[in-house]
Amino acid sequence: MTERPAQRTPNRQLAALIAEAGFSNAGLARRVDQLGLEHGLDLRYDKTSVTRWLRGQQPRGTTPALIAEVFTRRLGRRLTAQDLGLDACAPVYAGLEFAATPEEAVDIVSGLWRKDSGSHAELRKIAFTPAGLVVPSRDWLIGRADDRVGRGEATIGRVPAQAQGRPAVPRQRTQTERQPGQRVSAGDIAALRSVGELFRALDHAYGGGHARQALVRYLEHEAEPMLRGTYGEQTGRRLFAAAADLTRLAGWTSYDIAAHGLAQRYFVQALRLSQAAGDRAYGSYVLVTMSRQAVYLGHGREAVQLARVAQQGVGSSAPPVVQALLHAAEARGHGVLGEVRACTSSLVRAERALEAARPTDDVPYWARFFDEAQLADEFGHCHRDLQQYRAAAQHAERSLQLRAPGYARSRLFCRVVLATARLGLGELDQACQLGAEAAAQAAEMRSVRAAEYVRDFERRLEPYRDAAPVRGYRDKVAALG
Repeated sequence: MTERPAQRTPNRQLAALIAEAGFSNAGLARRVDQLGLEHGLDLRYDKTSVTRWLRGQQPRGTTPALIAEVFTRRLGRRLTAQDLGLDACAPVYAGLEFAATPEEAVDIVSGLWRKDSGSHAELRKIAFTPAGLVVPSRDWLIGRADDRVGRGEATIGRVPAQAQGRPAVPRQRTQTERQPGQRVSAGDIAALRSVGELFRALDHAYGGGHARQALVRYLEHEAEPMLRGTYGEQTGRRLFAAAADLTRLAGWTSYDIAAHGLAQRYFVQALRLSQAAGDRAYGSYVLVTMSRQAVYLGHGREAVQLARVAQQGVGSSAPPVVQALLHAAEARGHGVLGEVRACTSSLVRAERALEAARPTDDVPYWARFFDEAQLADEFGHCHRDLQQYRAAAQHAERSLQLRAPGYARSRLFCRVVLATARLGLGELDQACQLGAEAAAQAAEMRSVRAAEYVRDFERRLEPYRDAAPVRGYRDKVAALG
């Protein structure tokens, strides 16, 4: 006697969410296809596909995660595949969650570190998603520092029950490798801070690709065991603050090599770690970093919103230098959008805030880079985007005069802005000379952004491709190999 196939159970969870979202079957299928395109997937779902899902058929591959993200965007709350009655699958959106607890935050970010330090190349190919900025920034804005982050203090000095009455077995590796459960000291946190300064200097001088993998491995092998160690409240806050800073830096270096989806996930997790640290001001800096990535990718509206959330999150209590940084970030978003008046207003606020700064101000270490050179750089970029080339040239020149040599990549960016401004003013010889200098610098760096700045300048040269200065520029660049 032939056995009848098992009956599928109708997916009532999915049906309820479709009704709540107000989707038709065809509408849901269309949105899943559109979201797939954002990730380079050519999906061909239709209303019949959705009918099958409702009858209990499980979609394959990454589709459950895509369906969950469609509902997350529509309903404004984070939903997983399991919430929709679907099987878990490849975590396309893993890392975009804003964790409910510090413990969950550690689980999420350490999972990212482990995947990134391994051979998971697909993690570095995940696309940036503008909609993924909404929930984390909102949750940070309305959230508060966690009531408790201390871990395992009550067990310090206590002999584990299973070890009582038994001789200890020495393990040589514990002398050199940190184990989960070890107590975290002030020296441990100082080491995290020192490592951050080292990798930051390497990034500024040689590009994010130079030592990014080493940073991620350090996070996996040193920072994660510390976060899973033993510490009190005060030490725990400082530990989460240091981990947030290194995680933001991992995102920044990922952004510099064009791993934009991965960078976005690191930024979201750095934001959550800063909340566990109780460091509202640093959270605003993470949001500014996210805003800068949005500017680079052409998402001006999202960039402005992120900068404004950062301003609202810290209020007027932040030092003037921090206020200047936040207003400059908003200005860059307006510049990309071509909003002259709004951009100018934000630049004026940034300038006034920096003028109000005093040497005695208690400026956070992460904001000390924002000086007159950086402000002039922001002005130069904004005026370039607004096609106000004379002003762009003036500010770019000033920034190059003031900027320290250690900020090699920033100087390269500013030199390209100056070259673009000279080109816009019709000064072709000078523009090509500056562009060639920037191209030579970019060839010495492991920075996709540096290379892209140079390519952008070359695209602007196209209308003049037959002119002698442009031919000379091409010869110089060709000689670089």
